[in-house]
Amino acid sequence: MASREAHKFTKVLIANRGEIAVRIIRALQEMGIATVAVYSQVDRSALHVLMADEAYLIGAAPATESYLDPERIIAAARESGADAIHPGYGFLAENGAFVRAVEEAGIVFIGPTAESMDIMGDKLASRREMITSGVPVIPGTDEAIADADAAAEAAAKIGYPVLLKAAAGGGGKGMRVVREAAEIASALRQTMGEAKSAFGNDTVFVERFIENPKHIEVQVLGDGNGSVIHLFERECSVQRRHQKVIEESPSPSLTPELRQRICSAAVQTARAIDYRGAGTVEFILAPDGEFYFLEMNTRLQVEHPITEMVTGTDLVHAMIRIAQGEPLPYRQKDIRQHGWAIEFRLYAEDPGRNFAPSIGRIDALHPPAGPGVRLDSGIYAGFDVPIHYDPLLAKLVVWGENRDQAIARSERALREFTLHGPVHNLPFHLWALQQPSFRDGSYTTEFIADGFDPATYLPELSETDTEALLAAGALFEAHRRRATETRPTREADSSNPWRLAAVRAMTGQR
Repeated sequence: MASREAHKFTKVLIANRGEIAVRIIRALQEMGIATVAVYSQVDRSALHVLMADEAYLIGAAPATESYLDPERIIAAARESGADAIHPGYGFLAENGAFVRAVEEAGIVFIGPTAESMDIMGDKLASRREMITSGVPVIPGTDEAIADADAAAEAAAKIGYPVLLKAAAGGGGKGMRVVREAAEIASALRQTMGEAKSAFGNDTVFVERFIENPKHIEVQVLGDGNGSVIHLFERECSVQRRHQKVIEESPSPSLTPELRQRICSAAVQTARAIDYRGAGTVEFILAPDGEFYFLEMNTRLQVEHPITEMVTGTDLVHAMIRIAQGEPLPYRQKDIRQHGWAIEFRLYAEDPGRNFAPSIGRIDALHPPAGPGVRLDSGIYAGFDVPIHYDPLLAKLVVWGENRDQAIARSERALREFTLHGPVHNLPFHLWALQQPSFRDGSYTTEFIADGFDPATYLPELSETDTEALLAAGALFEAHRRRATETRPTREADSSNPWRLAAVRAMTGQR
C-alpha cells in the first residue's frame, strides 16, 4: 500500500457528537487545526457545537437523518472546506462505504482503510484471516451455518455450550448461548432474525462459549505500511449485555509473560492487514489462561483515555499525524506502562430500573478534580440530554501510582462528582468498587450478571456523605424552583444567543 504524501491539515470536520467530538476538537485545537462540527436539530446547543470554529446543521434528531447520513456529512465537509474527516467512534466510524465516499470526494479519512474495515467487520472473514496469520481463535466454524441441522452438527463437534454469533455487526446483538441440542433450532432462528433486523445480514456461525472469561484488549497504532506498535492492554470485563461499563489498565489478570504474548498477537493481527491509525484488538482470556482473538475494532475506542494515562501518549494526536502521512509518532521501545488508570462511563440511565435510559435537563453539574483525575465530557449545566442517542454523558478517568491508589482516588472522585438532572449510574460505580472480586481483580464478564441486585446496590454512605447529600438536595431543590419560575420556554431557551454566549464563556470559548 502506497504511503500518503505528508500534508498538514488546516481544517478537520468531526463526524460525531458528545464527549468524543469534544475530545477530538481539543486535540485539533492543540495542533493548530481549525474545527468543524456537525449537529442534528436537537443538538443545536450541544457542547461540541459551541466549542468548534464552525458548525453545520445536517438534519433531524434521528441519527439516520443526521449523524448516519454520509451524503449530508460529506456535503458539510465540502461546504466548510475541510481537508479531512475524523469519525470518532460509533455512527459511521467503521463503515467502509463511508470511507470510500469520503475519499472519492477528495477528503482524507482519519482512520483505517475501507479494506481493513471490511475484513474486521465480518467476523467470519476476520477469523479466517487470523487463522492464516497464526493468531489463536476460539474453536468454531469458519463458514456460515445454513440451517439447524448444520448448527447441531457443528455444536456436537465443538462441544456445548456454544455461542451462535452473527458474522456482521456488534454491540452484543445477534448472539445467543446454547447449552443443549434441544435449544439449537429455536436459538438459530432468533439469532438469524435479530442479525437480519440489526445488520441487514443473517449470516451466523458457531463457536465455543467460554464460561466466566475475562475481556482483554490491546491498543495498536499502525502506519498502513506494515509498521505497527502496541500500547499495552486494557481490561474491560465489567460489562452489561456485552457493553463495557468500567475499564482499567494495566489488567490485574496478566503476568508479564502473558502480557507479552497477548500484545504480540495484537501487533501480528494489525500487521496482517497493513493497519493504519489507531485500533484495538480484543481477546477472550479463558479461566485456564489461554487467550483467543475475539474481534478488532477499527476505530478509536471509548476507553482510550486509560491507555493515554498509563503510557503518556495522545492517541488522537497520533491518528491525525498518521492520517497526514507522517510516520508513527512513537517507537515500541518508547512505550512503557506507568501507574494504573480506571475509566468509569457515566450513563444517563437508572441501574435501579434495569439500567433504563433517562433524559432531562442537567440542572447542576460539579465535576471532580484533583491529582490524577480527568473528565472527558459532552455536557454542561443547562444542557438537555436527548433520547435519540447513546446515553453516555461523560467518562471519569482516574490515575494512581498503583492499583490501590487508583481505586482509593476513584472512590474520592466519584463521591465528589455531583450531577442533578437525569438519573445516572454514579452510585453503581461506587457499588462496583466495593465488591471483593473487583478489589482483588478476579472479576469476570459475569460481574454484573452474577452480583448486581438493582434493589440493594446503592453503596453504604457514611454520616458525612448523607449530610452532604441532604444539603446538596436542598440546594438543588431551591435552584430547581427558581429556574422553573424564571426559565423561558424551551424552544426560545435552546436558541437564545445570550444563553449560548454564557455557555461559551463557561467552556472557555470565544
